[in-house]
Amino acid sequence: MKINVWSAKEEYKANRKKILKEVDKVFSSGKFILSKNVKSLELNFSKYLKLKYGIGVNSGTDAIQIALMSAKIGRGDEVITVPNTAVPTVSAIVSAGAKPVFIDVNEEDYLIDVNKIENAITKKTKAIIPVNLYGQCANYDKILKIAKRNKILVIEDCAQSAGSFYKNKPSGSLGHISAFSFYPTKNLGAYGDGGFIATSIKKFADRALELRKYGMRKQYYSENHGINSRLDEVQAAIINLKLKKLKTQINKRRKIAKIYNELLLETSLILPKENKNDFHSYHAYIVQSKKRDLVMNKLKKKNIFCNILYPFPIHLMRGYSFLKYKKGDFPVTEKLSKKIFSLPMYPDLKYATILKIVKSLKEATK
Repeated sequence: MKINVWSAKEEYKANRKKILKEVDKVFSSGKFILSKNVKSLELNFSKYLKLKYGIGVNSGTDAIQIALMSAKIGRGDEVITVPNTAVPTVSAIVSAGAKPVFIDVNEEDYLIDVNKIENAITKKTKAIIPVNLYGQCANYDKILKIAKRNKILVIEDCAQSAGSFYKNKPSGSLGHISAFSFYPTKNLGAYGDGGFIATSIKKFADRALELRKYGMRKQYYSENHGINSRLDEVQAAIINLKLKKLKTQINKRRKIAKIYNELLLETSLILPKENKNDFHSYHAYIVQSKKRDLVMNKLKKKNIFCNILYPFPIHLMRGYSFLKYKKGDFPVTEKLSKKIFSLPMYPDLKYATILKIVKSLKEATK
């Protein structure tokens, strides 16, 4: 039996009738874009986040770009983030017209090194985008103090952290604006692309609503240059359905992580660290090994497929060479890119399958 790092088949099988019922409702209504399901999701998810406003968009990438644009951050501005993230974080900054400025991450939790933030701030710095990577939130106590002192915005990249908490506050409610992805692999995943912007600041919400639809307030008249980033009704209906089960799904992920933590403790693998103030949602279960490629190949021979998040630091990618970074600029990120990999992790992973993965890992890491 093939064991994938992620699968939605079991979840779909269990909820097939309910999902297809919602899809049929959308098709029967004849309203496919920005209708009642999107409005319902915007209300429900912003309420879950304990925020005033929610805006459904086409993707997590668009959510970051529009969040920046809504705050009028663009050409000539700098945005601080990390090179140990998915390309979309950086792509969105560039697409908004701003310049990404990187700082390194912590080796223990893979999150932004808050002690390096202030040294990267210049007169051009307008925002920080901490990435709540793998399902764990950054240190927002320190980040928000730095941001307030320097009069800059905090835009949360929550693509991987739906269902996570920091000091009992939901991920997405910690900064000034937050951006979520509903990509299928996420904790709150659709069956296609989708994204979400959340905030309690009205001026940002109002602009984001316009910007997702060509800058229009009324049909066929653009107030500001915007983009086409409309969340469709089918994906919104599915996410509305899944939102009701998010807490249950996160608890399942945490139980799987606990089993991994206990059974892999005596191996040579470096296991993930859950910070004191965090409630980790385990979007991904990340481990480290000096023999990563060898271990992954041994697992592959047993039909167990892992993944690397992320094998190529963004500051070393050809597509971002114009930023003028070089090898050695961010040593922790570069070191991690050679050692980290993610184990199979999704809510419907069976206990017997987990035991097989653990047994194979123990053999592969001897």
